[in-house]
Amino acid sequence: MDKKNLEIYIHIPFCVKKCDYCDFLSMKADESTKREYVHALIREIELSREKMKDYQIDTVFIGGGTPSILDGEYIEEIMQALSENSLVSEDAEITIECNPGTVTEEKLLTYRNAGINRISFGLQSADDEELKSIGRIHNYAQFEESFRLAREAGFDNINIDIMSALPGQSIETYQNTLKKVISLQAEHISAYSLIVEEDTPLNDRVQEALEKGIDILPDEDTEREMYYLTERKLSEADYKRYEISNYSKAGYECRHNIGYWKRVEYLGFGLGAASMYQGMRYNNTYEMDKYIGLLSDGKDEECDFYGDNDFFQDDIWDIREDVLSVLEGKIQRLTRKDMMEEFMFLGLRMIEGISEKEFQKNFGRSYDSVYGKVTEKLIAQELIEKNGDNVKLTKRGVDVSNYVMSQFLL
Repeated sequence: MDKKNLEIYIHIPFCVKKCDYCDFLSMKADESTKREYVHALIREIELSREKMKDYQIDTVFIGGGTPSILDGEYIEEIMQALSENSLVSEDAEITIECNPGTVTEEKLLTYRNAGINRISFGLQSADDEELKSIGRIHNYAQFEESFRLAREAGFDNINIDIMSALPGQSIETYQNTLKKVISLQAEHISAYSLIVEEDTPLNDRVQEALEKGIDILPDEDTEREMYYLTERKLSEADYKRYEISNYSKAGYECRHNIGYWKRVEYLGFGLGAASMYQGMRYNNTYEMDKYIGLLSDGKDEECDFYGDNDFFQDDIWDIREDVLSVLEGKIQRLTRKDMMEEFMFLGLRMIEGISEKEFQKNFGRSYDSVYGKVTEKLIAQELIEKNGDNVKLTKRGVDVSNYVMSQFLL
């Protein structure tokens, strides 16, 4: 019997320094904490063996934080644990996020030997002043060197993250970033517009400047021009836009992210990692001491991972046989309504859109019986279009995608 595909996310929460705009679960840590964390992470993978036995691992994404600040041997140990406790497909896409300046020839060769075949570099900008403005620890020269080392190590599938609407950024400097990135001929480019999150140093700086009557961020018209410039320049360079913020050369779309948008099941390992498994969504604990403590060898059967949550009295959650994660208790059993909504607002992020036949296959109801009226309204507004079985955003719909997605909440 063919095994179902499963995706794996592995969270490495450590950074040299937290960027000024970042609200992700990341932190500085000493070597002792890193070592204990990796051991706990491996233990979590081992305890999830039963959970993964009926699946084939199609993609793995090692994210953070900055996974590349760990010793290469730790990454190798994590990948070995995964291969020993699950069936990793021979052609699995295995990605690791790397910060420029944190990789070496030795680390990159270790990644290759461990089976990692895709690198994602967080460049953000080719302008050193802009990098300083958001608290990045590297400069452009360090990125170029890291990219060169990755190519020499044999990586032929590399993503570069870039950002627009940064403090002090102009059309000219952003266009220069695009030009430099395109010249490197990376296989994939993720292009995001900066979102200033609350409780970050950047937000504090923006607010302080506004109180003085100064806006350090590009205005809305400039941000919109950068948005259109991204699509135009990348299209001219043969990068296909396959998702709202993602572009790739032919055949190099990120399979892991496509899995998220198409609602492939996934397990998240590590601090705060999210999972979607057998109709449920949940997160691991965000507390480092709790995560490491509960996953220390010999303790997993002595403690209550799930507290008083009756949800986990189900047989498939037998704690002694199937301890798959350390949970906060924020568990959501997805209803059919939840799943239909997710099918739409995740699937419509992809430029190809969604299939009405796939909708009916998944949910046993015709697309029109659920979303016929809202679809007619959005077609009249020229925000989505139908072509046979296909429903997708129009160019105008992509520009106001948040509004469009909200219309599919039942």
